[in-house]
Amino acid sequence: MQNAISAVRTHFLWAALFSALANLLFLAPTLYMLQVYDRVVPTRGAATLGFLTLVLMLAYATLALLEYIRSRILVRASVALDRRLARRLIAATLTLQPDDGARRKSRQPIRECDQLRQTLTGPAMFALFDAPWTPIYIVVCGLIHPLIGLMALIGGVMLVALTWASERSTRAPLLQANAAANLSYASQEQTMLGAEAVRALGMRSAMVRRHLAEREDMLAWQASASFAAGGRMTISRFLRNALQSGALGLGALLAIDGQISGGAIFASSFLLGRAVAPVDQLVASWRSVVQARGSYAEIMAWLDGRAELTPQTGLPRPTGRLDVERVSVEDIYSDRMILNNLSFGIAPGEMVAVIGPSGAGKSTLARLVAGAIHCSEGEVRIDGAERSQWDGDALAVHIGYMPQQLSLFAGSIRDNIARFSCREGAEPDRDGRIDADVIAAARQCGVHEMILRLPQGYDTMLGWGGMGLSMGQTQRIALARALFRDPAVLILDEPNAHLDSDGEAQLIAALAQAKARGAAIMVTAHRTGLLGPADRILVLDNGRMRMSGPRDQVLGALAKPRPASMAGAA
Repeated sequence: MQNAISAVRTHFLWAALFSALANLLFLAPTLYMLQVYDRVVPTRGAATLGFLTLVLMLAYATLALLEYIRSRILVRASVALDRRLARRLIAATLTLQPDDGARRKSRQPIRECDQLRQTLTGPAMFALFDAPWTPIYIVVCGLIHPLIGLMALIGGVMLVALTWASERSTRAPLLQANAAANLSYASQEQTMLGAEAVRALGMRSAMVRRHLAEREDMLAWQASASFAAGGRMTISRFLRNALQSGALGLGALLAIDGQISGGAIFASSFLLGRAVAPVDQLVASWRSVVQARGSYAEIMAWLDGRAELTPQTGLPRPTGRLDVERVSVEDIYSDRMILNNLSFGIAPGEMVAVIGPSGAGKSTLARLVAGAIHCSEGEVRIDGAERSQWDGDALAVHIGYMPQQLSLFAGSIRDNIARFSCREGAEPDRDGRIDADVIAAARQCGVHEMILRLPQGYDTMLGWGGMGLSMGQTQRIALARALFRDPAVLILDEPNAHLDSDGEAQLIAALAQAKARGAAIMVTAHRTGLLGPADRILVLDNGRMRMSGPRDQVLGALAKPRPASMAGAA
C-alpha cells in the first residue's frame, strides 16, 4: 500500500499546485468588483470596464482550464492506484483461506479499491485541496477590514467544529452500514448461485424474506448516518448563507461609516463565501470520506502480510514424491479437528485410495495435499521440499487437482482444460502447443470424442460452473483439466461421482496411464470401482488414520466381521 501511495504522490503534488493557482485566480472576481464599484462607476469609464471584463474572462478561462487539468490528474492518480493494487487484491481473494474469511468484513476488496478511487476523483478531494486556502481568504478579508476578517474567522471555526461533529456522529453508523451492505451483497450472490435449488425446493419466498431482513439492517444504519449528516449539512448551509449575507450587511455598515469603499462591500461577501466553501463542501461529502477511510482500512487488512516476496530459487520439475507429515486441520467454526496428525507418503508411480465414511475428512485431505488450503500443523512436501519453498503457481503446473465441486469457469472448453493458459497476459499459443496439450489431456481420459460432438467442439462456451454440460460431462472436462500437461502429482476427489460405467472405465484407464508415466496419485472414493488400480488404501475415520496398507490387505481386514463383543460395544 505504501508503494501504491508513493506511486501517486507526484499526481497529488501536481494537483495541489494547480489547486494553488486556481485559488489565486479566485481573487480575480474580488479585484474586478473593487475596480468596478470604486473606479469604473464613479468615473463612468466604459473603456476601463471593457478592459477589466476582458481580463476577468481570461482569468475565468484559465481557472476552468486549471480545474480541468486538476480533475484529469486525479483521474490518472486513481487509475495508477488501481494498477498498483488491483492485481494484488484480486490475487488476495484467490489465496483466501477459510480462517481468513471469518476475519474479513468484506470479501470483495476490489470493490473497496473502487470506492477509494471514486473518492479520489470526487468533490471531497477537491474540497481537501481547497481547504488549506481558507486561512488565506480569511486574511484577505481581514485586510479589507478587521471586523470582516473576524467574522470570517469565527464562521470558519464554527464550520470546522461542525465538520468534526459530523465525523463523530456519522463514522460508526456508516462503517456499520458498509459492513451490513457487504454481508447483504455476499448473501445475495450465494443465493443466486443456488437459484435452481431455490426454485425447485420452493425456497424463493423464504430467501426473499431473508435478504429483505439483511437489507433492513443495512438501511437502518444508512438512514441513521444520513439523518445525522443531513442535519449537519443543513446547519452548514445555513451558516454559510448567513455568513455571506452578514458580511454584506457588515460591509454596508462599515461603508456608511466611511471605513471601507462601496466595492469592498461585495468583495468581502464574495471572499467570505469562498473561504467557507471548502469546509461546507467537506461537510456535504463527509460520507464518502468516511467510506474511503473504511475502504482504506479494509484494503490494508487484505494486504497485511502479503508483501512482495523475494524471488525463490527455482526447483526442478518434481518427480512426484509426495510426503504428508503430521498434518492437522482445525475447524474454524468449532473446536474439533477435521484432520488430526496424519502422516503418509506416495511414491512416483504409486496410487493411494483414501476411503472412509462421510465427514471423515477425505475432501479436506485432498484440498490440503493439492495446496488449496493450508494446514494448522504439519507439512506437505513435494520431492522433499516443503510447499513454502516452491513458487505457488510454478508448482501448481505440476499438480493435477480435481475437486469434489468441479468449478469449471465461464469460457470455452479449451480454456477450461488449458487452465486459461492462453488468456490475456498469459503465454501465447504461437506454435499450437497449448492446443496439442489440451487434446492430449482430453484423449487421455476419453473425452475427446464427446467434445467433438458438441456444437462448437473445443470452442463451445460454458457458463459458470459448467452450465451447458451435464454433471457427467462436467466431471470428465474437469478430469481433463487435471491431466493437462501430465502433472507429476494427481489429486482426484470423488472423480467417479457422476460417471456412468463407460466413464468410470475410461477414468480407470487414465489412472493406469498416469501411474505408468510415474505420477503420484491420491484418489478419494466412496464407490469401490476405483479401488482396483490402487496400490494402497488409507482409511480415515473422524480425521484420524484408522488403517493403512496394501489394497488387498486393507480390503481383507475391512471385510472381516467384528467380534460380537465389539459389535455390541459399538
